[in-house]
Order: sequence, then C-alpha cells, then structure tokens
Amino acid sequence: MSMDRRISLVTLGVEDVARATAFYERLGWVRSSVSQEAVTFIQLKGVVLGLFSRAALAEDAGVEDTQKGFSGVTLAHNLSSRAGVDAVYKFALSCGATSAKPPEKVFWGGYSGYFADPDGHLWEVAHNPFFEMNESGHLVLPD
Repeated sequence: MSMDRRISLVTLGVEDVARATAFYERLGWVRSSVSQEAVTFIQLKGVVLGLFSRAALAEDAGVEDTQKGFSGVTLAHNLSSRAGVDAVYKFALSCGATSAKPPEKVFWGGYSGYFADPDGHLWEVAHNPFFEMNESGHLVLPD
C-alpha cells in the first residue's frame, strides 16, 4: 500500500473564525456554502482551506493547545515573476496581513517575502525561476 501524493485540505487553527474568514475574503477568496459558524471552507485550486477554532482543532486532534509562536510550517503562494510577488505582497498587507519579511532576492536564487495572517500563520509569496508553473498556476516538479 502507498499513500496518494496529495493534500486535500489544509486547516488553520484560528482564534476567531469570523475574523479569519473576513481576512481571507478580503484577499478575494470565497467562503463555501458548506461552511458553518464554527468552520469556514474555501475552495482553492486543487486544495481546500479550512478555518477552525485553534482550541477546537487541538481538541479534535487530541493534543494540547500550546502557546502561539513559530509552528515550523509556512504556506506558500508562488508566482511567475518578481513583480507578481511584489503586487500580491502589497495586496495582502492592504487586506490586513502583517509584514514578516518584505520581498527580496534570496540565497537560493529566487525572490520572496513573508506576511502573516491575523492569527500569525506565515505565508511566503515567492518567485522561483527554477520551478515550472502550469497554466493553472500550480508548480510542476521534474520526476
């Protein structure tokens, strides 16, 4: 047996589902009709984003809701150009994101920056000249 190489749903634990939902809606993302007061689902290209109470998510997973801080996880939004990175980064800030690291040339040869959503989840906005992107904006890695 093997596990299919895909991610179906990414759920972010948030302090206030309504506040988090409003932020992502300001980005232009649309809340699905299957959402409820306690959970928001947003259809993205190839994956669903969930927004759920951080405390409830920890309880559901059977783990302790530890103090906030860097979780060791970032989400990434790749673009086909540096100008695209700058535009999306500025747009995210205008929607209520907090700057973590403005876009800049980076050691690996690309261009990226980081912003945090209202709950501190880090998003990298990046242009990687070494990765191909398909017509849907998904990264395509060589075999």
